[in-house]
Amino acid sequence: MTTSKNPIDPATKLIVRGVHLDLTEALRQAVANKAERLLRHNDYIIRIRIDLELDKTKDINHKFIAKGHIEIGGPDLIASVASEDCYKSIDLLVDKLDRLLERRHGIRKDKRNHPHATDIASELPKT
Repeated sequence: MTTSKNPIDPATKLIVRGVHLDLTEALRQAVANKAERLLRHNDYIIRIRIDLELDKTKDINHKFIAKGHIEIGGPDLIASVASEDCYKSIDLLVDKLDRLLERRHGIRKDKRNHPHATDIASELPKT
């Protein structure tokens, strides 16, 4: 008898918000398609929140800001990117979060495969 793990719908793990920006269905789909790449990395991701912000006070080259927050066991991963196009900001943000996840995985794998010996300062009594 085989038991299969119920896959969790990626839509339940992804939160997309617009700040001073109306989120269209195309923007939501673009974020969902890009975020699937992040969810493939690690089953332990609890939630991904992506905020898309339109800042009219900034110059034209940094008008759209994309902020990402990945809730995962341990310290959360947070990144932010600004560019002149909203879709470009989404691409750059997902690339940055992807690199953070890969780096975190590499560090954890290195610690697991190469544990460091601990030094005890005092002599242990012999029994």
